[in-house]
Amino acid sequence: MTAFIGRRLVSMVFTMVLVSIVGFIIINLPPGTYLDVYRAQLMVQGTSTADQQIQALEKRYALDKPVYYQYVKWISGFVRGDFGRSFQYNREVKELVWNRMGFTVVVSIASLLFSWLIALPIGIYSATHKYSFGDNIFTFFSFIGLSVPSFLVALVLMVVSSRVFGASVGGLFSRAYQDAPWSWAKFVDFLQHLWIPVIVVGMSGTAGLVRMMRGNLLDILNMQYVQTARAKGLSENIVIYKHAVRNALHPLVMSLGMSLPGIISGSTVVSIVLSLPTTGPLYFNALRSQDMFLAGTFLVFMAVMLVVGNFLADIALAVVDPRIRYE
Repeated sequence: MTAFIGRRLVSMVFTMVLVSIVGFIIINLPPGTYLDVYRAQLMVQGTSTADQQIQALEKRYALDKPVYYQYVKWISGFVRGDFGRSFQYNREVKELVWNRMGFTVVVSIASLLFSWLIALPIGIYSATHKYSFGDNIFTFFSFIGLSVPSFLVALVLMVVSSRVFGASVGGLFSRAYQDAPWSWAKFVDFLQHLWIPVIVVGMSGTAGLVRMMRGNLLDILNMQYVQTARAKGLSENIVIYKHAVRNALHPLVMSLGMSLPGIISGSTVVSIVLSLPTTGPLYFNALRSQDMFLAGTFLVFMAVMLVVGNFLADIALAVVDPRIRYE
C-alpha cells in the first residue's frame, strides 16, 4: 500500500507541474493582454501618465520578459501564497478568491451530498427491480435530468419559488442581509436561498449517478460470484449490499474524484443566472478579459483539486478492492 501511494504522489506532482506550464502558455496565447485594454482606458480618460503606469506594471510583473521568465516568477510566488494582482479588479488575487470561495464550497458540497444521497438508493432500487413500474418512472426522470440544461431548471425554479412560495430569488441572501453581519436571521435567510442552487446544480449529477449505479449494479448482479453467494443460502440483502453494491461503486468513486474541481469553479452558468457570489462568474470574467493572474490561479486551483481528487479516489478504490494495490 505504501508503494502504491508513493507512485501516485510522484505522478501527482509531475502532473501538476505539467498542467501549470500548459495552462500558463494557453492563457497567454491570445493576441494582446489586459494591459492593452487598460492602456486604451487610460487614453480615453486623458491620463497623461498612461505609458508610465503601463511600464511600471510590466516591470513589476515581468511582462516585458520572455514567457518562461514570467512563468517562473509567477509559480514561485504562487508557492509562497502570492497569486499576483488582478488587473481588472485592481486587487490582490487571493482577496478576490477567498471572498467567494466559502460560498462556492458550501454550494458545491451541498449539491454533491444531495446528488449522492438521492442517486445511490434510487440506482440500487432500479437495478434490483429492473423494468418494474418504479424503475421505469425513475428512468424517465433520469433522462429528463440529463437532457434539460441546468440554467433552464434554474429559471423555472426561480419563477416557481417567486410566484408559488413568494420567496425572493437570486443570490444567496435577501437584500436586507447582503451586507449585514452574520446572525441567526441571516443564516436562516441563507438556507432559504440555498435550496435552489443545490437542486439545480445537483439535478444533472443525480441523474447521471442514477444511470451509472443502475447499469453497474445490473452487470454485477449477473456475475458468477453473486450467483454463487445466492446458492450458498445468503440473504438477498447481504448479497446485494455486501457483495454487489461494493463492487458497483468503483466507477462512482472515480467520478467523485473528477467532481472535486467543481468545488472550486462551481457551476458557472447557473451562478450567472442566479446571481450567486461564487467563483464561477469571477473565473469566466477573468478568461474573457485575459486577466492572466486571476485566470491562472483558478486554473491551478482546479488542477490541484482534480489531481488530489483522483489521488483520493485511487486510495479509496485500493481500500475497496485490494487487487488494485498490486497492479
